[in-house]
Order: sequence, then C-alpha cells, then structure tokens
Amino acid sequence: MTLVSTGKLVAEAAATRTGVAAFNVITLEHAEAITAGAAAAGRPVILQISENAVKFHGGQLGPLAAAARAVAELAAVDVALHLDHVESAALLHQAPDHGFSSVMFDASTLPYADNVAATKAAAEFCHEHGLWLESELGTVGGKDGAPPLGAHAPGARTDPAEAAAYVAETGVDALAVAVGSSHAMTTRDAALDHDLIAALKTAVPVPLVLHGSSGVGDAELRRAVTGGLVKINIGTALNIAFTAAVRDTLAADAKLVDPRKYLKPARQAMSDTVRHFLTLL
Repeated sequence: MTLVSTGKLVAEAAATRTGVAAFNVITLEHAEAITAGAAAAGRPVILQISENAVKFHGGQLGPLAAAARAVAELAAVDVALHLDHVESAALLHQAPDHGFSSVMFDASTLPYADNVAATKAAAEFCHEHGLWLESELGTVGGKDGAPPLGAHAPGARTDPAEAAAYVAETGVDALAVAVGSSHAMTTRDAALDHDLIAALKTAVPVPLVLHGSSGVGDAELRRAVTGGLVKINIGTALNIAFTAAVRDTLAADAKLVDPRKYLKPARQAMSDTVRHFLTLL
C-alpha cells in the first residue's frame, strides 16, 4: 500500500468506531514483524519509535527511523510513522526530517500550567511542519520502571473537565488518557474505568489514546474501543513474545550462535501477536 499519516488512520478508525494499533519499534525485526502481522490481518498500522528507543540506539534517531520508513514503504497495508513519548524539544524538532507524520509530546509529569505551556509550544511547532500531535493528561504509570499508580492516587485518572480545557488551551490533535492501564505490564489484568472513558469521550473533542494496552485483556480492550478509545498503544506484548521465542530457541540448542536462528522465530512470534491485536481491534 503506502506510507500514510497517523492522523488519517486515527480519523478513519474513529469514523468506523474501531481501534488503530500503534506498536513500538525497537529493532528492525520489530518493524518487519509489525508490518507482516498487519498484512496478515489486512489492517493498517502505526509504527512508533519512542524517545527511549532512540536513547537505546545511542541517541541517534536517523538510522532506526530510516529502517522503519523503508519497511513501511514496502508494506502490503497502509502504515504510519509516529514518534512517541518525546520529552526533548531537540528530538521533537527532528521529526519532520525523518518521515514522521505525528509525535506524542509528553509533558505529563509537569505541573498542569507547565504541561499546558510546553505542549502548546510543541503543538505550534508540529502544526507549522504538518505534523499531528498527541499529548497526555493524567499519569499512566509504569514508565521507565516506575510502579503503576493505585486507582485512587493523585493523577491516576484524567479528569474530563480538565481534559476538555487542556485540549482547548494546547491545540493538540489527540489525547492520551489515564483510565486504569499501566506501561510495561507483563500480565493482562488491568481493569479500565469504562464510566470515565465514556465521560472523556463526551467531554473531549479529539480522539482518545490508550497507553499501556499490553496489560489490558481482550474483552477490556474491545469494550474500551467501543466506548471511545481510538489509538491503542502496544509495546510490551511484542517484547514478551520476542523474548519467549528467543529463550525457547536457545534452550533447545546450547551450541546455537547464529542470531538469525533465534531472531527468525522471535520475529514470527511478534508478528503473530500483532495479527491478534489488529484482528481484535
């Protein structure tokens, strides 16, 4: 198919009351697995590269972005490129030069007024350069090894009235909301607040995004999408599949040293996981 914009895929999903999945890319194998799984499901997909992934690659965005873009351009389905969880203005400003159509700018750890100011500046930059901007209000715990927030902890839930004001003040194109999921979960037992999702859907005029979706079970995800969540971010589920396949392959042959022998089943395991989530959504 072709390389398309994130905004286009999100708008199409919102119009059809389905979800569009955004999967984290860490290695070339991730990008290949994601697009293969999307082709198998016959669904469009978003490849997203986080600031943490950029740090892993020595702080250089260019090589991984170029690889993801090349894979996307060869895909059998529509694919968008998204730069995720960006806290650095310097990294944000690189997005237009590397084929990204969208950015998630994350100032959610700042006090509300500072979050608004930083995000508004990011939105102005993105819109000047034809980029779609996502931001976050509330706290989706579990990022960078932080513990998940308790259900009643301050900031653990996004307030609908505050969210509506925040979108109006910042001019963002989509909003990631805290409704009960957590980053980096290795079990799928997160319970989402569906009443809050409904209230946010009514209050907020832009598409809603769920981070930490790997920890949410199938039935919960389906219900969340039906209730109004549109962009569904998935990362840890791929890494669980990848690592399990590598462990199994190496355990079966102690003399194995060729990385292709264990990366191939790991890539296939990620592809199968992608197909499952895309079919689900």
